[in-house]
Amino acid sequence: MTATNAPIAGAIPQDSRPRHGPAAVPALSIAGVSHSYGPRRALIDVSFDVAPASFTALLGLNGAGKSTLFALITRLFGIQAGRISIFGHDIGRAPSEALRLLGVVFQSRTLDLDLTVTQNLLYHAALHGIARREARVRSGEVLARIGLADRAGSKVRDLSGGQMRRLEIARTLLHRPSLLLLDEATVGLDVKARADILSHVRRLVTEQGIGVLWATHLFDEIMPGDDLVVLHQGRVLAHGAVEDMIAAAGARDINSAFMRLTGAAAEPGSPAP
Repeated sequence: MTATNAPIAGAIPQDSRPRHGPAAVPALSIAGVSHSYGPRRALIDVSFDVAPASFTALLGLNGAGKSTLFALITRLFGIQAGRISIFGHDIGRAPSEALRLLGVVFQSRTLDLDLTVTQNLLYHAALHGIARREARVRSGEVLARIGLADRAGSKVRDLSGGQMRRLEIARTLLHRPSLLLLDEATVGLDVKARADILSHVRRLVTEQGIGVLWATHLFDEIMPGDDLVVLHQGRVLAHGAVEDMIAAAGARDINSAFMRLTGAAAEPGSPAP
């Protein structure tokens, strides 16, 4: 978004924005988190951090526990064991402070198909207490950034799948979060739309300093410079730089490293049924 010197309604005060750098607290800290659905253990002592202004990929097959973890981070589910904090704010003890720094794009689309692109954005902005005039300014900014300015008056149902996903990302940026969670954000999209979405999110990291946790089961969405968390059957099997993980596994690429870590017999790079 375009920077201004004047205070912005609904924005985080400059002196309270999360600080980046070596001494910065993690954008997201997951510590000893476990969760069960009755007798089934969905997450088992999960621990990892996401650094500010970084891209962290959460890699796991469908059913690994990625969506359960996102539901806990966003407080859709209560935490049964462990601790989650966003820029040092415990989501159980200080949920308002934590969640105001967070933006989320879930796997299932949550747009209102019968509203226009702008109406969807304005409705979301109102939920965050952003004044209508400011909301219109921010809506114009995010639509221009994602290349949908010419569709501002279109009904959402008339957009392509890739355009809808870009709109959801734009919507979650309206309140200017410092951490963005995306759960299988490219599911159901064609190759070009997937590449466009991923490129846009990576630019948010480099250009706006947003921390990103990107949940996926697709190897081609992971780059050599990414931080990587491998989640399998509810457990974190590895966490670190992609290159280090490949080297430690004695593998030729992340695909092979994943298979060695998980002992998977099937090719995990294609969508599961």
